[in-house]
Amino acid sequence: EKYPGGITQSGYSKDIVVDEAFVISVPENLHVAAATPLLCAGITCYSPFKKHGVKAGDKIGVIGLGGLGHMAVKIGAAMGCDVTVLTTSAAK
Repeated sequence: EKYPGGITQSGYSKDIVVDEAFVISVPENLHVAAATPLLCAGITCYSPFKKHGVKAGDKIGVIGLGGLGHMAVKIGAAMGCDVTVLTTSAAK
């Protein structure tokens, strides 16, 4: 059965249906708009940090301070890293 459990609803529900063991729930006290960047840009940055064993005290470089760069800086700092941003924009 393509849609186990019956009717599915929402944006991608006709294309993507997963078992609840592979999803997370957003805590009631965390606004969805605040959680969204963590689930997208956050995991995009956090995953390679973990893969390469980044830890407190490590020096990391972030190229650009856009959406991903901003999240990489926040995560790196939260992990206790010495973070340097490389950018061509003096305003940032």
